[in-house]
Amino acid sequence: MADNAGPLTLLNCDNVRHNGERFHDGMVEFLQLTGKQAVIDWMAANTTCPNTMVDRITPRPAADLPARIKAQTGIDDKEPVMGETFIQWVVENNFRDARPNLEAVGVEMVESVIPYEEAKIRILNSSHSCIAWAGTLIGQQYIHESTLTMLSTPLPTATSRRTLFRVSAITVLICRPTGMWCLSALPTPISRTPNQRVAADGFSKIPAMIAPTLQECYQRGVRPEATAMLPALFFVFMEQWHKGTLPYQYQDGILDAQAVHEMFEAQDPVAVYARDKALFGDLTNNADFLALMREKVAAVYTLIN
Repeated sequence: MADNAGPLTLLNCDNVRHNGERFHDGMVEFLQLTGKQAVIDWMAANTTCPNTMVDRITPRPAADLPARIKAQTGIDDKEPVMGETFIQWVVENNFRDARPNLEAVGVEMVESVIPYEEAKIRILNSSHSCIAWAGTLIGQQYIHESTLTMLSTPLPTATSRRTLFRVSAITVLICRPTGMWCLSALPTPISRTPNQRVAADGFSKIPAMIAPTLQECYQRGVRPEATAMLPALFFVFMEQWHKGTLPYQYQDGILDAQAVHEMFEAQDPVAVYARDKALFGDLTNNADFLALMREKVAAVYTLIN
């Protein structure tokens, strides 16, 4: 700004939704609070803050990874990083001036990142959580184990394919063959991703990743048979937490432990759960949703027994 260097693109790569917008709004608020109106005006005239989305798991490095790197390269790497083979990096094409040829390294330049974010959280992330909750309930420790087990059932692929419906007008272009996109992005035995990690934060995931799909199905006149298995799995998962029978400590930043214990001690825990507005929004007024949850919770009990 002081050197009058010209327009600038501030490209944010934090792994949060709407990252460019959040960065912009946070920066402007900071500048307002510190009395930097001139900088705010300069930003408005000279900068853009595109949104981006990245999807590539970087699991905890395997114990033998440093030795494998040393054998292959001769380098004694003290902090190696692993990455899965699947990768998707999407960038909003909203640059203020000239930009690098990011397409040359596989970046997808798009008008809006939002449909890609929606596809990721509703199809991929929600299916990962489904597999972690189900795997835990049948006594497994790692996501790859749970995935192989669940592949013998139609649950993950049915959930992802039926979730696909209308995330956006271009979802079908994003997700390749949907079930395979979902399952190819799952951790491998090498990554040894624990179910505990993926099962965490269910009380945030359901309203963000799962409830919107349930709501849109009902709006279209479709009963969300497959997708409803996800909150049903979480209900039974949390029932085990309530009983103290989970094999690990459940981690959730917004867990109201007292409220959850009270729910399972109520006369009709499923009704209390299905009428939780923080989780399900307007679905709490839908009588069929309550009936559906009763059916799917019963199905989960059958699945794990």
